[in-house]
Amino acid sequence: MIFKKEKLKKEQLKLAKKISIKDDFNNIQLIAGIDKSFIKNNKIITSIVIFDIENKKIIEKKHIIKELDIPYLPNYLAYREMPGILECYETLENKPDLLIIGANGILHPRLIGMASHIGLILDIPSIGITNKKLCGEIKENKVYLNDKVIGSTIITKEHANPLFVSPGHKITLRTSIKFVKELTRLPHKLPEPLHLAHRLSKKIKKTYNG
Repeated sequence: MIFKKEKLKKEQLKLAKKISIKDDFNNIQLIAGIDKSFIKNNKIITSIVIFDIENKKIIEKKHIIKELDIPYLPNYLAYREMPGILECYETLENKPDLLIIGANGILHPRLIGMASHIGLILDIPSIGITNKKLCGEIKENKVYLNDKVIGSTIITKEHANPLFVSPGHKITLRTSIKFVKELTRLPHKLPEPLHLAHRLSKKIKKTYNG
């Protein structure tokens, strides 16, 4: 399958105009942590953990293993990794009120990282979290791109490198930071739903024999 970057770029620019970074939700109770791991033979493990923040417990875990259809393309990761996430999402019995994804939200050269792309497609508030800065300039813990604030650095664990947090869709940066801080439990660096999804994907990878 051949993907032309210019075509994808035009689509990203078009979709980015539909992204909302306003708080557009009522009650948030079920949060999905979404992460992935790569395995041999060009395959990816997608894991989703549904976490009930009121009762502070896991209520559902799902994962799938899927072949990757396109090669690695910087700034176009959604087209490579999103199909597995959407397929795994469709298997959920409990649909979440918020997505926390191990990917960028609007912290992206075209303001539509994978967390934004998925939030837009599923029409669900989403937050993006990564360990590295994809673009922009850091000033006083905020990440700027062309004078626009597109994310923030957060230190959730002493002596650990910061996380880069950005709103994905239907949520503000301020509220995104609030959720990340409230959901992080030491000694973990990631907010609990994402930590659990990350741990699940690594567990599946360790036991995979395909």
